[in-house]
Amino acid sequence: MALPPIAATPAAAAQAYQSVNSSGSLTVTPSQGTGAPDFSSVLGHALEGVVASGHTADTQAAAAISGQGNITDVVAAVSKAELALQTTATLRDRVVAAYQEIMRMSI
Repeated sequence: MALPPIAATPAAAAQAYQSVNSSGSLTVTPSQGTGAPDFSSVLGHALEGVVASGHTADTQAAAAISGQGNITDVVAAVSKAELALQTTATLRDRVVAAYQEIMRMSI
């Protein structure tokens, strides 16, 4: 039996990112005058979180190799880093597809 395709929505991606974020919250800087978060700030913080989860996974793996780490912590950190990377790749693919669609539009 084949599984149905998984649709990646922006809300699902944001929720996945928040579950990966180690601090549990995503702080963004509001844009000038509107009170809404600035897109570049949101994107920058999201990418910082992805990089941070990768660094955490590397640190946990190095500790386990040296005999000082717990294998459960390593697996959890690597899983979080993998989920963050997959989310980032999905969002990148969506942005590229949207850009290509805009470029195909006639003016």
